[in-house]
Amino acid sequence: MAERLEIGAGEALERVLLNEHALDLHIVQQAGSRLRLVLINYDAANADNCIRVEHRQEGCETEIYGMVIAGGETNVSNRTFLLHDKGKGRSEQLFKYVLGGKARGYFEGCLKIAPDAQQTSATQTDRNLILSDGAKMRTLPQLEIYADDVKASHGATTGQLDEHALFYMRQRGLSAAQARWLLVNAFIEDIINEVHDTVLQNRLRKEVEIRLQQLTENV
Repeated sequence: MAERLEIGAGEALERVLLNEHALDLHIVQQAGSRLRLVLINYDAANADNCIRVEHRQEGCETEIYGMVIAGGETNVSNRTFLLHDKGKGRSEQLFKYVLGGKARGYFEGCLKIAPDAQQTSATQTDRNLILSDGAKMRTLPQLEIYADDVKASHGATTGQLDEHALFYMRQRGLSAAQARWLLVNAFIEDIINEVHDTVLQNRLRKEVEIRLQQLTENV
C-alpha cells in the first residue's frame, strides 16, 4: 500500500531513504512547501521503488536525489512522477547508477507541467556508469509540457569509465582497482553530499566506499 503524505503551506519535509526495496510514496505539496528526498540503494538486494509528487498550489519546491550501486545479479528500478499542477514552482531530480557484474538498472521519470503551471522551472537528469559487459541499464525519461512560460529539461547518459583518466592514474602508481574506485567514488560523491546530516553522511560514505571497493575489484 502506498504511503501518502501532505506537506502543508509553507512547511518543509526532508527524508533520507536508505536501501528501500518496495517504496511506494505519494506526496502532495501545498503552497510554498519544500520537499527534499535522497534515495540510496547499495545493499546488494533487489528493489522496485516508486515516488509520486504533486504540486497542488503555487510556489512549491521539490528536490529528489537518487543513487544505486549494484552488482551480482541484482535488479534495481526507480520510478518517479512529478506533477507541476500550479505555477511558480521548482523541481530538480538527479539519479546516478553504478552497475557491475550482471546487475540490471532501470530508471523511469515522468515530469509533467500542467497548463496552469506557468513560470515553472524543472530539471530531470539520469547518469549511469557501467563497469562490466554483463551489466545493463535502461532509462526512460519523459517530459510533458502543457504551459508556455516554463524552463524545463531532461536527459540521460550511460557510459563506462574514462580510459584516459584510468591511464593517467595508472601512470602515477595506482593499481587498476584503485583507479577505478577513485573515479567511481568521485562520480557518486555529489549524491552523498546531499545528505545534510553529517553523522549519517559520514556513515554512508564509509559503507559506500567499502561497497565500491568490492565492486571495482571484481571488474
